[in-house]
Amino acid sequence: MGNERPHYYGKHGTPQKYDPTFKGPIYNRNKPFLFYFNIVKCASPLVLLEFQCPTPQICVEKCPDRYLTYLNARNSRDFEYYKQFCVPGFKNNKGVAEVLRDGDCPAVLIPSKPLARRCFPAIHAHKGVLMVGNETTYEDGHGSRKNITDLVEGAKKANGVLEARQLAMRIFEDYTVSWYWIIIGLVIAMVMSLLFIILLRFLAGIMVWVMIIMVILVLGYGIFHCYMEYSRLRGEAGSDVSLVDLGFQTDFRVYLHLRQTWLAFMIILSILEVIIILLLIFLRKRILIAIALIKEASRAVGYVMCSMLYPLVTFFLLCLCIAYWASTAVFLSTSNEAVYKIFDDGPCPLTAKTCNPETFSSSNESRLCPNARCQFAFYGGESGYHRALLGLQIFNAFMFFWLANFVLALGQVTLAGAFASYYWALRKPDDLPAFPLFSAFGRALRYHTGSLAFGALILAIVQIIRVILEYLDQRLKAAENRFAKYLMTCLKCCFWCLEKFIKFLNRNAYIMIAIYGTNFCTSARNAFFLLMRNIIRVAVLDKVTDFLFLLGKLLIVGSVGILAFFFFTHRIRIVQDTAPPLNYYWVPILTVIIGSYLIAHGFFSVYGMCVDTLFLCFLEDLERNDGSAERPYFMSSTLKKLLNKTNKKVAES
Repeated sequence: MGNERPHYYGKHGTPQKYDPTFKGPIYNRNKPFLFYFNIVKCASPLVLLEFQCPTPQICVEKCPDRYLTYLNARNSRDFEYYKQFCVPGFKNNKGVAEVLRDGDCPAVLIPSKPLARRCFPAIHAHKGVLMVGNETTYEDGHGSRKNITDLVEGAKKANGVLEARQLAMRIFEDYTVSWYWIIIGLVIAMVMSLLFIILLRFLAGIMVWVMIIMVILVLGYGIFHCYMEYSRLRGEAGSDVSLVDLGFQTDFRVYLHLRQTWLAFMIILSILEVIIILLLIFLRKRILIAIALIKEASRAVGYVMCSMLYPLVTFFLLCLCIAYWASTAVFLSTSNEAVYKIFDDGPCPLTAKTCNPETFSSSNESRLCPNARCQFAFYGGESGYHRALLGLQIFNAFMFFWLANFVLALGQVTLAGAFASYYWALRKPDDLPAFPLFSAFGRALRYHTGSLAFGALILAIVQIIRVILEYLDQRLKAAENRFAKYLMTCLKCCFWCLEKFIKFLNRNAYIMIAIYGTNFCTSARNAFFLLMRNIIRVAVLDKVTDFLFLLGKLLIVGSVGILAFFFFTHRIRIVQDTAPPLNYYWVPILTVIIGSYLIAHGFFSVYGMCVDTLFLCFLEDLERNDGSAERPYFMSSTLKKLLNKTNKKVAES
């Protein structure tokens, strides 16, 4: 039985409060098996919502071993046997209809076998036909016969609930014995992320150039391999057939026996090789600038180390936004009136009619349909407030998007302001403010709240439109109108692209706001045209940073994940006895891997904001300054050397 207490369901199908007069512990003594009154009801959708079959359940000493209905057993010698499957304290002082209506006894007993301390129908297959005992159908206790497949579905759902509970309990047990080791793994991921960012100052150039050379070598080997296969197939029967004559084949291995296939591969790889080499020749200087900016970003993060903790502030504020949205959504969803309707397994003319559960037992409906139940159906109503609930839910979702985007925008402006103060310090780090991150946070809240709210509003409008389109798409899935589906797909694609573009524009607009303090529209326009004037540099820097971030995430998540795998599977002999015993070793391993990815993503998001900020500052520096005493360059000495730029010294008087 485990730690479960049997539930006793009333005639309305709702769990009743535990009655202490039943003296459950005494009645349940030496009764190790759980018996379902009507296991067919375990196939109800309520099982998925409540993890509980909506039928009375009691503890029994042994599972039933025979077919028996309450109607047949009541006036026979089998009634004493039948009574042990009724609720504790049952007294035979009611009529048959009242006993079945009140759920005091099951309507029918079916031969069952114990499985995981539950009584499940003893279903077996005989010559491909499902049977219980020697029967292919069974009497439901109400005068009608039903198919065995109904029992199968109910048993499957009941067993699924049992397995889901056991799985959840085992996973919870694994967390209770391994939570401190999971935290240690996440701390290791945090340290590795910080070390990787610091090492980029020294290894960024090496990693980028090694990767470029590796790509060239791999493509070169591919060309060589294609040429060798092309030469090997010379003279073989059938190898000279053209691709056009062969046509389409489902077995793609056929194409590998044709010389023309390897010739096509060789030509494609050769073109790619030539393109990459030409790009390296013409973009070599821009790649060096991108590497120098990445190294400079590593230095900036080192001087503003507290910026690495700012994602925790963003996470906390986002949690508040989610809590506000969820609580409001739940309040709106449950602010309706509870609607109860009549349910009956048999033919009843009043089925699906509304009812009052408090007066149902004494109402005319109960007398007309003795087996009917007054059960909760849904929350609803017909007032103006109830009709406006969908609109209120949409508005609540819109406010969530607006607040979440505002929190993200606040973080971006804060980080951009801190890193911009580093770049525009002529003597680094002597001219850096004492607390650059806190100063930037204060400026963002004091001067730029309106700009941040406006940028978040634009993005929230696009996102709520995407949500509405997804909702309409789900509603139109059953429709066969191809034009509507095509139009919906085009709209979803367009608004997805629009959201990506607005996110890109907002990010750079926030950087310009942090640098100059201008309003959102002016900052967005200036940032957009500044990037368009340097589009090649933007593309090169974007791809180089994407590669380094991908490499860093793979390195951190892979290393911590492998370490967690060897530790929790007891494969590290030094700490073999320290690792906790687990039901599922993949539970802490997956937790560590997912947590490591989120930690690495948080660190690299700060680093990426630093790179983007320094890049825009660098472009502004090039366009606004000329190296004179009045307008000196603020870029690092490495960047000035790459661009052959110098600052003229002020003549001494």
